[in-house]
Amino acid sequence: MEPPKESSNFRQKALKGVFWSAIQNWGRQAIAFIVFALLARLLGPGTFGLVASASIFLAFVTIFLDQGFSVAIIQRKELEPEHLDTAFWTNFGIGLLMTALSIAAAGLFANFFLSDPELRPQLASIIRWLSLSFVIISLSSTQEAIFQRNLDFKPLAIRELIAVCVGGVVGVAMAFMGFGVWSLVSQQLVNSLVKVLVLWSASNWRPRFKFSQKHFHELFSFGINVVGTQILNFVNRRSDDLLIGYFLGPVALGYYSVAYRLLLIMTQLLTGVTNQVAMPAFSRLQHEPEKLRNGFYKVTQLTSLISFPAFLGMAALAPELVRVLFGKQWLPSIPVMQILAFIGIVHSVAYFHSTVITAMGKPVWKLRLNFMHTIVNVIGFAIAVRWGIVAVAAVYVIRSYLLTPVDLWFIRKLIGIKLTTYLGQYVIPLTGVLGMTGVIFVFRELLRNLVNIQTLLAVCIFLGGMTYIVLITALAPHIVQQILDIIRPSISKKLGHSKR
Repeated sequence: MEPPKESSNFRQKALKGVFWSAIQNWGRQAIAFIVFALLARLLGPGTFGLVASASIFLAFVTIFLDQGFSVAIIQRKELEPEHLDTAFWTNFGIGLLMTALSIAAAGLFANFFLSDPELRPQLASIIRWLSLSFVIISLSSTQEAIFQRNLDFKPLAIRELIAVCVGGVVGVAMAFMGFGVWSLVSQQLVNSLVKVLVLWSASNWRPRFKFSQKHFHELFSFGINVVGTQILNFVNRRSDDLLIGYFLGPVALGYYSVAYRLLLIMTQLLTGVTNQVAMPAFSRLQHEPEKLRNGFYKVTQLTSLISFPAFLGMAALAPELVRVLFGKQWLPSIPVMQILAFIGIVHSVAYFHSTVITAMGKPVWKLRLNFMHTIVNVIGFAIAVRWGIVAVAAVYVIRSYLLTPVDLWFIRKLIGIKLTTYLGQYVIPLTGVLGMTGVIFVFRELLRNLVNIQTLLAVCIFLGGMTYIVLITALAPHIVQQILDIIRPSISKKLGHSKR
């Protein structure tokens, strides 16, 4: 019996979405990583620390730009044109307001955050210039939500690749010419502007001069919980930066932010593709719990097969990676990077916990979970910061492992997962990782004094990767076959089109 046409079309759209989301995330992150490595070599920890200090303030303001309307647009089953018009003009008005408020408050934040009076005027100027991005971002958030809702990720992929390339060229060129911190500021502003221009050229939707109070309340009633969650996410994820910058200064924050930036890049590379497609896909399956549960199992298992070896491989090879990619000036970032790698394997699969909760229309549940995580994080960071950035990173990891069972309890209650099934799917990748890291440590010790560091890094990555692939194939051939079954239809379709 053939599957229903509607179900088949949805699966094809989801697979196509995964393909273009992969191009968007992997292409963007690969280029961004190259730019990041070049800038890290050209600019010092203090420069990165100043921009990281400004980003704490700007990231908090960014929470209020969208009001959760984009998530509401993606999640709603019935969407009317008035929802889109109302969302656009609300976002644009708030973007103007947030820009004005940020410019006015920049000096106050700089005086509060930095103890060095010589750095305060520079931090205030950085915040004022980067505040322009609020208006820029507000101009395209509705179009982006429309594309994501329709699982049409091709325009988003093209936008990201063009923007990161243009912004990267501007940033690196200015760094070479000696503009210092302003190369990072210009990179971010140019990146945001190019995104808007490309997305508007790709979108057929244009806002009408209409605003509906009824549709505003419909979006706001859902979005306000998303905003609450985002506020808690900010405190949860940026309280470490805030405390490090305030108590230890911009240089220490620079070392910490570079290690954390690498964690974020890898997380986006490994989970951004599936998570971006999972939100609209899970939303469409919210009334079919069995299909949603099976999809949740598959996406977390597939992610673990890729993310576990990547993060633990990063921890094993962090000393070589930092020296080769960033230079010796970033050596204090190595222990932070190694510790944060262990939170990466949790985050890579935990991303889908919040995705399921949101897709099932339970943002209040997500808010409660984030509140719990936030309280524990802030208390732990406040205690640990006196011992330095390594202690802060360790608290972050410990908190994640202790509270993940609570997240799983909520997921089990919502879609009925079996914990033995869920946890059992991680045995194979963890076994493969143990073999991989063993090979890496052995050959690193054998070759340490025989080859240069670049060759040593390349050989360890190759041998470790091959060991992992062989072990996974031998231990779980059925999983490899499932991955091939997912990839094969998309490849066959592409080849069929090319033959025509």
